[in-house]
Amino acid sequence: MTFAYPWLLLLLAVLLPLGWWVWRRPLPTLRIPCLKPFAAANPRRRNVSRLPLVLYLLATAVLIVALARPRFGNEKVILRAEGIDIMLALDLSGSMQALDAGSQITTEQELRDAIAAGKVKKRIEMAKDEVKRFIERRPNDRIGLIGFAQLPYSLCPPTLDHEWLISEFDQLQPGTIGDKTGIAGPLASAVKRLKDSHAKRKVIVLFTDGANNVEAVITPRQAAKLAHDNDIIIYTVGVGSDRSFILQRTVMGERFVPIEADFDEDLLKDIAKSSDGRYYHAADPDGMAKVMDEINKLEKTSVETPKYIEYTEFAPRLIVLALVLLLIGFVAEHTVLLRLP
Repeated sequence: MTFAYPWLLLLLAVLLPLGWWVWRRPLPTLRIPCLKPFAAANPRRRNVSRLPLVLYLLATAVLIVALARPRFGNEKVILRAEGIDIMLALDLSGSMQALDAGSQITTEQELRDAIAAGKVKKRIEMAKDEVKRFIERRPNDRIGLIGFAQLPYSLCPPTLDHEWLISEFDQLQPGTIGDKTGIAGPLASAVKRLKDSHAKRKVIVLFTDGANNVEAVITPRQAAKLAHDNDIIIYTVGVGSDRSFILQRTVMGERFVPIEADFDEDLLKDIAKSSDGRYYHAADPDGMAKVMDEINKLEKTSVETPKYIEYTEFAPRLIVLALVLLLIGFVAEHTVLLRLP
């Protein structure tokens, strides 16, 4: 509750002593000495005769409050977000099942302990966890998903239904669509999704742990140029480290087989550079988290939050109440409480 003109309430401080002074004044009636005993016998009569005065004073007080314009404000916020359209291209080749161990892990038992503690994860799980977190922090952006191996598969067009998009990640498994890595296909597919978008910025984020080993109609560099021609920025992320392992099951039990990081760093750098983007290397979960944090900071969504307050005015109701009090006082003064002057 607020008042548009709160200073007018100071008039109430003037009305109070004025009302007291009028109340203490004798009634302007004709005094007859022989009737004094009757007046003393009915002392309530004087107080009842003051009822119109009380009603007039109360009506005046209500009018003063009405002039101060009491009102109840309901603040409303309009959210205007100018989002970004983002296509995520995630490598689903078989090598994304590999585990990347840090230099601090030197024995197989330490590696097993790190896996059990969640400090070492499969590349696909590492990427899925951080991409999900990235999506959750960008509620105003339309985000789509492409999975790729030998061929690209559009799993979700750019959408604001992020809950559904995140649920799709749980179904992604490496090796289900092949073991080869074709980089040109997912880039061209993402460009096709974004080229007609009216978003202020259009972005592709490509995650891969393998070198391009698929012959396509266009090369990865040509696909990157196509993105640049359509004002689309590409961020490339090379996933993997020099200490990588694949868990194999043999007749002798499970064992960790070391493998080499296979992504083409020079190619990923060229793709990012030609589209005014950046290249990142994510060697482990911490590295992937830092990569996604930096991309999140680079791609700012423009959000406006203009505010306005919608008021409910109480002055008209108070004016009606004051008029009712004045009317009751006038009727009472000139009917049941009528006195001779």
